[in-house]
Amino acid sequence: MTSQDQAMAAPAAQDLSARFEHEFGSAPDGVWQAPGRVNLIGEHTDYNEGFVLPFAIDRTARVAVAARADSTVRLLSTYGDQGVVSTTLDTLQPGTAKGWTKYPLGVMWALRERGVAVPGLDLLLDSNVPLGAGLSSSHAIECAVVTALNDLTGAGLAAEDMVLATQRAENDFVGAPTGIMDQSASLRGAKGHAVFLDCRDQKANLVPFETEPAGLVLLVIDTKVSHSHADGGYASRRASCELGAEVLGVKALRDVGVADLEEAAGLLDEVTFRRVRHVVTENDRVLQTVELLGGAGPSAIGQMLDASHASMRDDFEISCPELDLAVDTSRAHGAIGARMTGGGFGGAAIALTPVDAEQAVRAAVVKAFADAGYRAPDIFTVSPAAGAMRVA
Repeated sequence: MTSQDQAMAAPAAQDLSARFEHEFGSAPDGVWQAPGRVNLIGEHTDYNEGFVLPFAIDRTARVAVAARADSTVRLLSTYGDQGVVSTTLDTLQPGTAKGWTKYPLGVMWALRERGVAVPGLDLLLDSNVPLGAGLSSSHAIECAVVTALNDLTGAGLAAEDMVLATQRAENDFVGAPTGIMDQSASLRGAKGHAVFLDCRDQKANLVPFETEPAGLVLLVIDTKVSHSHADGGYASRRASCELGAEVLGVKALRDVGVADLEEAAGLLDEVTFRRVRHVVTENDRVLQTVELLGGAGPSAIGQMLDASHASMRDDFEISCPELDLAVDTSRAHGAIGARMTGGGFGGAAIALTPVDAEQAVRAAVVKAFADAGYRAPDIFTVSPAAGAMRVA
């Protein structure tokens, strides 16, 4: 966190504080924000104790929060028409929350399970992270809330502890069997860097990733095909990975190397083998990408992005026609590499694109979607940004 980052966020934080005071009748104790994330490469490797390379983006969830003297919890968002949702700390249990309130309530529940003295509170949420686009809008909310509660309670939790608390909220309260990548990017991100994360031990290193000096932009193509991590597709892929590790006699697929795949092919059924092959080769692509970024820079990683998408499309089977069209069209009109990003079954693709080809890629993707009869995609650029912080 830098003073410049805080200054840039201040006007929006002031607006949210004023809205909070209007809605709840008093000023908040503070405003906290946490970013969404783009995963540059390393998909479905996190829960296999592997490697990922996400970065925090310049789109955030912000929460204005005031602690209460009682056990009442009142939640309100600036979008939708749900109105104020009221509950109490005593009734917080998995399965008791709906909609966006699952995320802040899940964090409160998880922290209480860790022994943190979470108070009742009033909370107002505002977010410009696109929903359902694979940019981790839910984790942005959770990370903003856990950062706020860590400050308000004086719990003194380290980033690693907050990562695990939000993962428990996702797994046990929301019911989504996700790993630790999204929270780690949101809580530990830094401007101009990607987060190289070892999901086995949470060891994280910042890797320079700046597109502008290389004459590139990173386009996000939101296909508007919504996805959910709490559905069966994500869970079935995870189950296949666990089966593969069990048959191969390893703790996790992290322990399988590319050289082991030939032997694995003879031990696994065809579908499970392809799931395993994706994870094993994707881990290898993450390591190669980190090495390339440390040397030749962003202009050298296009082939890694392309190979990652092919693996997710063919071996892990988590792409969809809209994502494939976005990737193929981007590549055909000047992007040096493109891939779907996020859990799959919809969401967004990313296209690493020379600045002078940006408009051609944008126009071609919009036309391709229209010609295919798909909804118009939302296309925007993102840059590696700072992680979660207090902004007011």
